[in-house]
Amino acid sequence: MKSVSWIKNRKNNNEEIQNINVGNEASGSGTQSILMDDFPKKKSDLDVSHLEHATDSASPDDESHHVATQLIDATEEAREADESERNMPLMQALKTYPKAAAWSLLVSTTLIMEGYDTAIIGAFFALPIFQRNFGSENYLTGQWEVSVSWQIGLSLCYVAGEIVGLQMTGYFVDYLGNRFTLILALFALAAFTFILYFGNSLGMIAVGEALCGMPWGCFQGLTVSYASEICPLALRYYLTTYSNLCWLYGQLFAAGIMKNSQEKYANSELGYKLPFALQWIWPLPLAIGIFLAPESPWWLIKKGRLEEAKRSLERTLSGKGVEKERAVFKEIEKIRLTIEQENKLKDEEGSYLDCIRDKVNRRRTRVACLTWVGQTTCGAALMGYSTYFYQKAGVSTETAFTFSIIQYCLGITATFISWWLSKRVGRFELYAVGLGFQAIMYFIIGGLGCNDSKGAKMGSGALLMVVSFFYNLGIAPVVFCLVSELPSSRLRTKTIILARNSYNVVQIVTMVLILYQLNSEKWDWGAKSGFFWGAFCVLTLVWAVIDLPETGGKTFAEINELFRLEVPSRKFKSTKVDLFTTKGSADDFAD
Repeated sequence: MKSVSWIKNRKNNNEEIQNINVGNEASGSGTQSILMDDFPKKKSDLDVSHLEHATDSASPDDESHHVATQLIDATEEAREADESERNMPLMQALKTYPKAAAWSLLVSTTLIMEGYDTAIIGAFFALPIFQRNFGSENYLTGQWEVSVSWQIGLSLCYVAGEIVGLQMTGYFVDYLGNRFTLILALFALAAFTFILYFGNSLGMIAVGEALCGMPWGCFQGLTVSYASEICPLALRYYLTTYSNLCWLYGQLFAAGIMKNSQEKYANSELGYKLPFALQWIWPLPLAIGIFLAPESPWWLIKKGRLEEAKRSLERTLSGKGVEKERAVFKEIEKIRLTIEQENKLKDEEGSYLDCIRDKVNRRRTRVACLTWVGQTTCGAALMGYSTYFYQKAGVSTETAFTFSIIQYCLGITATFISWWLSKRVGRFELYAVGLGFQAIMYFIIGGLGCNDSKGAKMGSGALLMVVSFFYNLGIAPVVFCLVSELPSSRLRTKTIILARNSYNVVQIVTMVLILYQLNSEKWDWGAKSGFFWGAFCVLTLVWAVIDLPETGGKTFAEINELFRLEVPSRKFKSTKVDLFTTKGSADDFAD
């Protein structure tokens, strides 16, 4: 059992928060320091019988008894904050945390750039001027086409860059925090875009894509983590899944730009240079906004920077006066106790190895990784090459770009519908039902691919838009929320990075498969590839039923406890846990 020295240490930590000033007295504001004792206390209902034995000698002395009382008071504050977060209605959350929502939306907007560029690369393969400048003529069809090897190379270069960038982000964020790591990535992206714009060979474009992939990887890892840590439970689904909307906005923007390029610059290098140049619009205004944003209070508290964490929380909460200060104190104490529950009072930052070191974290990391992998094994990459797919299905180039615009508009609509559904069904249900409908649509597309009529080709193209709708209704948005909830707070950023890199590694395989399936020089499956991806949707669905827990409506502390107790995935939803109590397993206080 823990000794009195451990309890004294907890007391000292609590006093550090209790003595935070309401205002900046040194600056002459005249406000007084509000201590914990100034706040009304509620009688604790915690069972503290185990503290009777928490001594180095025969019995606790008066000081130890007082320290234990202080600990109980702090724990009660954390309990109140946790219950308040869990029971907070959506509209109250918006009124209480409007600034948190705004800052989260700003940070997530960085993903628009990634969605934009990944979409234009796939669309370039269907752009006539790009095909003529960088491709070769297919003597069987008389059409110009970029070789499948270069299609694979260009598609995989940015993925390789993202893998490197994600791993680097895990180290940078430990020292710089979320904000300055994102700002560094934005300036790096602005510099690397010069290579893409002035690239006059596929090799230069490939190098530019690989380098740009590194800051994109940073955006992938930090936007979801930041959104989940700065917003309350009632807003978590909306603000984390906004990442999916940013992807769709970027892809829609790309589809519109590429349609314009096809119409106005069909015979000019501006047809592909202008889409690259438009990436310079984003970095500077986003960097200024992120510089002004508050840092994640979870990151600050893990670093022991309590005064900065207090200021960060004050900038995300509405209200004023003692009520606001009490809410800030409760939130700080809840975060502290949640982190301590996870790492058993370790002060060091978690490492990548910690993600798989023990049984509980291995499970959390495995589920997070496979959850994100499911986003590519369901055939999402096929939608990324939708313009190319439509062209191969037999529609004209102009119609193919129009179909892509419709597809992304449907995806945006579906994501908004998923927000409405999130209050009525759980995360798991959205994930699983979306996969089921995708599988059905893919099998129908495969069947239409066996018919060479024009109607069948148009039908397969139209059904791919339906697939996009169900994808963005279910698995696409909900993954961003799930991967932010599944890890522990101490390992959240690193687990998200490992999960996203698992997705990237598998995506390399799926991209190669799709390009081989669609390219006329290789397998030339066309719409018949729907059979393949329908089968993989079914396999992903089977895994989800077995292994994916329901985290909807659970606070981070509740999710921690459910994993600690090794609750089966299908029982997460129905299992209730008693949080912030000193009762429980002896392991909680074991040395």
